[in-house]
Amino acid sequence: MKRCYAVAMVMALVLAGAASAKAQDVSQADKDRALQYLESTKKGVLDATRGLSDAQWNFKSAPDRWSLAELIEHLAAAEDMLRGVTQEQIMKSPAVPVRTAEEIKKSDEIVLAMVPDRTHKAQAPEPLKPTNRFGSPLEAQKHFVESRAATEEYLKNTAGLRTHLGDSPLGKLDGYEFLLFTGAHSERHTKQMLEVKADPSFPKN
Repeated sequence: MKRCYAVAMVMALVLAGAASAKAQDVSQADKDRALQYLESTKKGVLDATRGLSDAQWNFKSAPDRWSLAELIEHLAAAEDMLRGVTQEQIMKSPAVPVRTAEEIKKSDEIVLAMVPDRTHKAQAPEPLKPTNRFGSPLEAQKHFVESRAATEEYLKNTAGLRTHLGDSPLGKLDGYEFLLFTGAHSERHTKQMLEVKADPSFPKN
């Protein structure tokens, strides 16, 4: 009898753990929303960098400002780095207790509001500063598109994105929020690209 009771308790704990993990996981609706965001922010980058001449790619509004060529290189490199952090650090960290729906919603909204906000200035980390690592702006653009596709595939095929947290400039974020951060980061720099193109001295062709 005691043995049966012990087995029943173990099964209850296993099922409770599975239920908690399921409750904490990303819903299909949330995955769809994030995929749409990743696609729309990719389109923003491509629209801002379509059909540029060499003069337009390399124009700088000031010596200490980045050109469009430098911005697309930064975005391509950052896409790799952010996905790598999600895969190799966040998702390999210990699982966390289930968070409330309100806590998750608030954290998601902070990412989507704060990261694209250009009124908050930030310095790029050294590994993401432009060095012409891709050889040309068009190669950087191509790499960005390929890396974004890999990010989208990772989002589609990865379970448990809500069950792991890691440090970010915005505090603790889960795996799903790091992928939102990736899209928001490209939205932020698309705004910067449009600022460059709006400069009165930007080459006409």
